[in-house]
Amino acid sequence: MYELKEFRKASHDIDPIFIKRWSPRSFLNKEVPEDVLNTVFEAARWAPSAANVQPWRFVVARTEADHQRFHSFIFDGNVAWCEKAPVLIAVVSKTDAEFMGGENPSHAFDTGAAWGYLALEAARNGLASHAMGGFDKSKAKEVLNIPENYMVHAIVAIGYQGEKEDLQQQLQEREKPSDRNEVDTFISEGTFAEKL
Repeated sequence: MYELKEFRKASHDIDPIFIKRWSPRSFLNKEVPEDVLNTVFEAARWAPSAANVQPWRFVVARTEADHQRFHSFIFDGNVAWCEKAPVLIAVVSKTDAEFMGGENPSHAFDTGAAWGYLALEAARNGLASHAMGGFDKSKAKEVLNIPENYMVHAIVAIGYQGEKEDLQQQLQEREKPSDRNEVDTFISEGTFAEKL
């Protein structure tokens, strides 16, 4: 495993969990206990939500049959590394809300917050999580019986981190925590300013 301080160092004082969370691709073929998985979803439950709509939904695959169902719409390049992950999750949001007069304009924003909470709680419990966008969204909706007024945003692999040597050669060099842009590159005060 990696010493995170080799790759990541906060410029300001933050909780270490934010540095600890990263997106490995190597997973152990080891089951995640039910109570641990429940804490991950419990954390997502408490994410902020506009008008308290809580539009997020999670479709979970833990059995071999459900994994095969997910593999049918995940692109081959991602199946190559996520097939050992014991848990796959489709991150879905409900795009409408009746009392809002139809469309919920913040469904994706709120669901992103729920995914963030989920990822941090996974890290707190010693789990790795890796969200991927490399899948066929239309096929995912069909295979998982997701209604029209829901959107699939990502597929997340969750489990215990494996060794990078267990990955295909071309993925091994990418199997390390990534750094982040400094704060002053993405904030501007008063008006928008693009910083390169």
